[in-house]
Amino acid sequence: MSAKSHLRPRYLKLHVALVFAFLFAPIVVLVVFSFNKAKSGTNWAGFSTHWYGDLAHNHLALQAFRNTLKVAFVATLFATIIGTLAAFALTRFKFRGRSGYSTLIFISLVMPEIVMGIALTAFFKRFAHIELSIRTVIAAHITFCIAFVVVVVKARLTAFDNRLVEAAADLGAAPLQAFLRVVLPLAAPGIFAGAMLAFTISLDDVVITSFTSGPGSTTLPLYIFGQLKFGVSPSINALSTIVLFSALLLLAVGGFFSVRAARRGVGAIDASTLG
Repeated sequence: MSAKSHLRPRYLKLHVALVFAFLFAPIVVLVVFSFNKAKSGTNWAGFSTHWYGDLAHNHLALQAFRNTLKVAFVATLFATIIGTLAAFALTRFKFRGRSGYSTLIFISLVMPEIVMGIALTAFFKRFAHIELSIRTVIAAHITFCIAFVVVVVKARLTAFDNRLVEAAADLGAAPLQAFLRVVLPLAAPGIFAGAMLAFTISLDDVVITSFTSGPGSTTLPLYIFGQLKFGVSPSINALSTIVLFSALLLLAVGGFFSVRAARRGVGAIDASTLG
């Protein structure tokens, strides 16, 4: 082995370390400065948890956080249901215009958020004559989250082996039983992944939310963005850190259920093939 080939793994490790440092160094700085004792968010003056306690008395921030969770959970629920059904229709059924519908899904993914925000605002106010509120924010989030769920679930179902359903039918399983015991367990990891992606995207959306929100419907990203106009403070860092670890916790829970569903799916395959 030449000296150049011998040094190549070291360069690759250094490259990986630099990439991860570039990605996560800002997040680490954010978390560290959330414990900054100074009022300025850029000068370190010592360790303190004062700003986390201060958030407990910030009613505007707490209300924005409640609005964010409400919007994210409701939007994720409806987007997951609608997107999963759409993915099943696009992969398991043949009908006229199926490729066109799939293309429209991808168009909604690449559409600029400001265009979608303007379009939704015009629809709510001029066509539907609906006042902007927390309901319009939820409806907007459902609209743009559906496409992400469809893409993720559709990718999972594309690799699905239809012979498993045929084997279940040969063993006497009814169509509903085959769906619940074979198809759904295998699709569950994709459904969980789509739901987690929709929740994360809804959690941190700013552009579309700013166009469709009304009085009393300020979400946490809008609140943080508004506070940044007055300068970066440790309270904003603390709030962002809480959101960060909340999202990581939810992703961990979603990953756990996704792995569990995948294992159940493998069990369903064994049961259907072994009879």
